[in-house]
Amino acid sequence: MAKLSDYMNSSIALPSEGLFVGRVWNPSVDGPCVVRRDGANLIDITAAFPTMRDLCEAGDPAGAARAVTGESLGTIDAVMANTPPESRDPAKPWLLAPVDLQALKAAGVTFATSMLERVIEERARGNPEAAAEIRATIGDLIGDDLSKLRAGSPEAMQLKKVLMEKGAWSQYLEVGIGPDAEIFTKSQVMSAIGHGMEAGLNAISTWNNPEPEVVVVAASSGRIVGATLGNDVNLRDVEGRSALLLGKAKDNNASCALGPMIRLFDASFSLDHVRNMQLALRVEGDDGYVLNGASNMSKISRDPADLIGQMVNASHQYPDGAILFLGTLFAPIEDRDAPGKGFTHKMGDIVTVSSPELGALTNRMTSCHEAAPWTWGTSHLMRNLAKRGLL
Repeated sequence: MAKLSDYMNSSIALPSEGLFVGRVWNPSVDGPCVVRRDGANLIDITAAFPTMRDLCEAGDPAGAARAVTGESLGTIDAVMANTPPESRDPAKPWLLAPVDLQALKAAGVTFATSMLERVIEERARGNPEAAAEIRATIGDLIGDDLSKLRAGSPEAMQLKKVLMEKGAWSQYLEVGIGPDAEIFTKSQVMSAIGHGMEAGLNAISTWNNPEPEVVVVAASSGRIVGATLGNDVNLRDVEGRSALLLGKAKDNNASCALGPMIRLFDASFSLDHVRNMQLALRVEGDDGYVLNGASNMSKISRDPADLIGQMVNASHQYPDGAILFLGTLFAPIEDRDAPGKGFTHKMGDIVTVSSPELGALTNRMTSCHEAAPWTWGTSHLMRNLAKRGLL
């Protein structure tokens, strides 16, 4: 079995440039610390910002993080090396998911091109063998290059009209090219896993895949303050049976992977960089299988600012802020085993989502019931911070 420890080199996991902040479990205080990367070290800034939520609520999070002094919790390489469960020394610090009190949200079907795969899932009813034939039929009807189509545009509304007349409309087409985005709860507050941890697949699924995504971090006002990487682990067969099973397909133990750290917006990094970001995906199996994929943010059908505006507004607030998975262009269709079966995960797969601007997020796939259980929630954080005199 491949070891996660082989992927814990900070020169791979984080670019040398940029202001990065994150969270580290500090055994000396039996709780999490908010940290800033400072050269090779991780500086504890928890005294000024007890939670990542507090830092993101600052008027200028990047400036605020830079201005704070603190003690080093160790080198980033040492902390990362101690993160994988297989090699962890519980007496030393390890990396956590970089968010805490923020709501964990995701946007679905934001790339018109990959929208076709959602339509195929729906029509295949969770059967991968039926997907190839349906894919060809749908492609003949609406084509397979919708990268220039903008959701809600007059052109998109005309396409919607034509498809409805042909009886080919779908709930996925509605949110893919219609005026309203699909915004759903990916997981629960404090439940995300970080870089170097095991990610969970619900054992009921036999057809699933990774979803490499850019994840933006928003303050309670809706202002986007930074970005990180995410893997929106997807159960294609479960959601394919019924869109009403979205919660079961998406919100499972260890199924929300984020990290390795948040890059805060500043003069060197902005939302325009996110809009043009190129993501790479690599899956490496114990069976020698390798899958390489990509997702190009410039082909997104809904602008990230519009997605955040549909999530945070006068009708829906998040007083502790929220993160939002922006969706993916990637949808694996190549066969892994038998012809017509498509791609699906195997236990032990090493999944890496990466970009030059944000680094690399690596996790090993296991079943949800075998991944580390989620036992440390908001109440535990509040009691721990109070005990440390930080509230």
